[in-house]
Amino acid sequence: MPQSVRQRIGLLAAALWWGSLSALGFVVVPLLFMHLGSPAAAGAMAAKLFTAQTWLGTGCAMLMLLAFNQKDAEAPVASVQAAMKFIVAGMLLALLVEFGVAPRIVNARAEGGNLRLWHGLGSAMLLGQWLCAGLAMWRLTGKPER
Repeated sequence: MPQSVRQRIGLLAAALWWGSLSALGFVVVPLLFMHLGSPAAAGAMAAKLFTAQTWLGTGCAMLMLLAFNQKDAEAPVASVQAAMKFIVAGMLLALLVEFGVAPRIVNARAEGGNLRLWHGLGSAMLLGQWLCAGLAMWRLTGKPER
């Protein structure tokens, strides 16, 4: 596959990842809590949407890592190298929220644990993932530096 096609696919994946995080975190979930009958129902639906977002984000990150693989480039591009760090960090944050924080939120709700702590940590990590996806896209759409 030509390098330019791979780069376009990678940029589309970056845009999908950042855009889906933006829509979910800043529009959809707040609307759930505004319009569903109870916070418990909104929280349950939000949890399902965040799980879907984890897998979408992980898939986009993997696609970006494949698309921007620079083994075949004669000289690595600095902006791509910087973006790779943000891509990996964002993917790790997504997986940490899904497998480390989300189960503790569920457990805290069921057993009366520190829900505020885990929810705050999950929100901060989601914001971190959003920043990583945005910074990766920013770096990838900039002028290439060698």
